[in-house]
Amino acid sequence: MIRVLVTGAGGPAGVAVIRSLLAREDVEVFAADMDGWASGLYLVPAERRRLVQPGASEPFVDELMATCAADAIDVVFSTVDVELPALARRRDELLAAGTALAAPSLDTLEVCLDKFLLAEACADALRVPTTRLLDDAGVAEHWEFPVIVKPRRGAGSRGVRLVADRAQLESIARDDALLIQEHLPGDEFSVDVLADASGHVVAAVPRTRTRVDSGVSIAGRTVLNAELERTAAAVAVAIGLTGVANVQLRYDTAGVPALLEVNPRFPGAMPLTIAAGVDMPSLALDLALGRPVPSSVGFREIANVRYLEDVFVGVDEILHSEHAAHGELDD
Repeated sequence: MIRVLVTGAGGPAGVAVIRSLLAREDVEVFAADMDGWASGLYLVPAERRRLVQPGASEPFVDELMATCAADAIDVVFSTVDVELPALARRRDELLAAGTALAAPSLDTLEVCLDKFLLAEACADALRVPTTRLLDDAGVAEHWEFPVIVKPRRGAGSRGVRLVADRAQLESIARDDALLIQEHLPGDEFSVDVLADASGHVVAAVPRTRTRVDSGVSIAGRTVLNAELERTAAAVAVAIGLTGVANVQLRYDTAGVPALLEVNPRFPGAMPLTIAAGVDMPSLALDLALGRPVPSSVGFREIANVRYLEDVFVGVDEILHSEHAAHGELDD
C-alpha cells in the first residue's frame, strides 16, 4: 500500500488532491494542515490526520520530515505555495529518508514564483506581455495605457491594480518588488499542465474561469483549443517543468495567447480537469514513484459549478491547533 501525505488540506487544491487519491485502492491518504478546522483533514480517517507548522516557519520542513518518517510516507504532495521552495531544497534529504516529493524542481519553482524571472524565462518561447520592474527605468518605458502594476511574488489577484495613465504611474512609489506589465484585454484561460520526468508534456487542459471567488474558479468549462494547449506546453518547456503546474494565459489585441503567470502546484479548480478525463494527482503520484505514465492523455469538454459542501464530525474529533488559535493562518 502506498502512503501519501497531502498538505494544505484546508484549501480547494488540497481537497481536490485528497479526493483524487482516495479513489485509488492502492493508496492510503494522510491529510495535513496548520489549522485543525481544515475541511480536508476530515475526509480521511482520524488516525491519518496531522497538524503541521505554518509553511513559512523555520521548523516546518524538519517537523514535516519527522512526520513523514513516523508515518512511513512514500510521497508528499504540498498544495501551498509558501511550502514548496523549502521542501524542494530538501528534496534529496526527503528521498534518502524514503519520501518522494511530488513537486517541480527548485529551479522551476523559483522562476514561477517570481513573475519577473518568469517573463524573462519565457520571452523567447511565446508571447509574453512587456514586463518591467517598477523603478525609474521601468516607469520611463513607453507604455500604452492602461497598464497593470502587481507584485513580483504572490498568488491570485492580491495587490494587482489597473493604472489608467502616466500621471498615475508616476505617482506610485518606486519599488522593485512590484512590476509594470502591459495590459492584455482579451479572454483569460487557465491551462493545467502535466509534464513527465523528461519534461515531455503529457497533458495540457485549458479551461475558462467563468466565475471566480477569492481567486479560485468556482464555475467554468474545459476547452478543446490546440493553440492554448501548444502555448501552455511551450511555457512548460521554457521553465523546465516536471510534474503539475497551472499556466494562466490571456489573449492580446492581435488575438495571440500570452502568458500571465504560472502557479507551480495543483490549482483549486483541479476537479474540473479530473472530471474532463485527466486525473493529474493520480498521474503525478505515479510520476513521483518512478512509474511509467502515458505519453499523452486526452480530455473532453465539460463544465462545472462549485457549491459549498459540509463535512460533519464529532466535536471531539476537531484537532486543536495552536497556530490557528494565534491567528497564523496566512499560508
